Amino acid sequence: SGSVHFASMIRTFTRQRRAALLLAPALLIGLAACSKDSKDTAVVAETTASAVETTAAPAAETTAAIAEETTAAATADSAAAATPDTTAVAAAVPAISAACSKDKLALKTAGTLTIGTDSPAFPPWFSDDTPSNGKGFEGAVAAAVAEALGFTGTEVKWIKVPFNSSFAPGKKDFDFDINQISITDERKATVDFSDGYFDVNQAVVALKDSPAVSAKTVADLAKLKFGVQQGTTSLQFVTDIVKPSAEPFVYSTNNDAKAALAAKQIDAIVLDLPTAFYVSSVEIEGSVLVGQFASQGGAEQFGMLFEKASTLTPCVNEALAVLKASGKLAAIQTEQLSTATNAPVFG
Repeated sequence: SGSVHFASMIRTFTRQRRAALLLAPALLIGLAACSKDSKDTAVVAETTASAVETTAAPAAETTAAIAEETTAAATADSAAAATPDTTAVAAAVPAISAACSKDKLALKTAGTLTIGTDSPAFPPWFSDDTPSNGKGFEGAVAAAVAEALGFTGTEVKWIKVPFNSSFAPGKKDFDFDINQISITDERKATVDFSDGYFDVNQAVVALKDSPAVSAKTVADLAKLKFGVQQGTTSLQFVTDIVKPSAEPFVYSTNNDAKAALAAKQIDAIVLDLPTAFYVSSVEIEGSVLVGQFASQGGAEQFGMLFEKASTLTPCVNEALAVLKASGKLAAIQTEQLSTATNAPVFG
């Protein structure tokens, strides 16, 4: 490295300087011996003695100073070798393009990013039914995306958007909607989606005394009476993968389905895994998370939803790329969903 080369140059210079200082007295003595004038000889001898005396201290001082510089250079080189090169790491994190700067975005309201979600906005996706506080997984992701695009907290507006109406055809009142909306080809026919920000499996919740608790396979589940929210991939999963012998009960909201389970009107409900964890541990007393579906149907991806042909979609994807490359998205997931990542798997 450059500092090692510099230290080598210093050592060479030190040796050369020391040799010159040692030779100087000898040269002066030689001159004295060659002098024909005794007076000149005496003068030269005196000068020589003085030179020997006066050059000794500077030589020692110079050598000490150079040694100090050499040590400093070597120390700097060691520190440089031990310090990670953050330049390469920073270069790996993409930046928002000029085309996606805040002042160039086509928004529903100029200068304001309008985000939609359903109400109630429940954990672990949001906190305190207040999406604007930036808490909960989706609340934090939305806040991070807004920040990456250059919006401050006061420049973000949240509006209520019922789940089923979010992906209905037509114009939207929001710039994007975030509400555990799985990306599907059917929905993509009428709306746009961002890249996925979370992979998720479906899961089953039942009361502890329900026959569902003993289920170990998908075949075992087929005997149960299910309740599911309309328009969800959970309903599609029950219909296409579980294929229960009895038609599932379809409810307008997950809250209605949860109420039916608590009242023992149905045997089980199907929800995304993190929601199932929260429902079983907090919302419905006496309920348990029976298990999750892993290989059956594959994991789904949640995406932010946009009006069809929205020019904002690629810019939000740029913001997501920044969050993924910097590790922030993973950090949010660990912080907000760390307890909702594991459950028995149906065979």
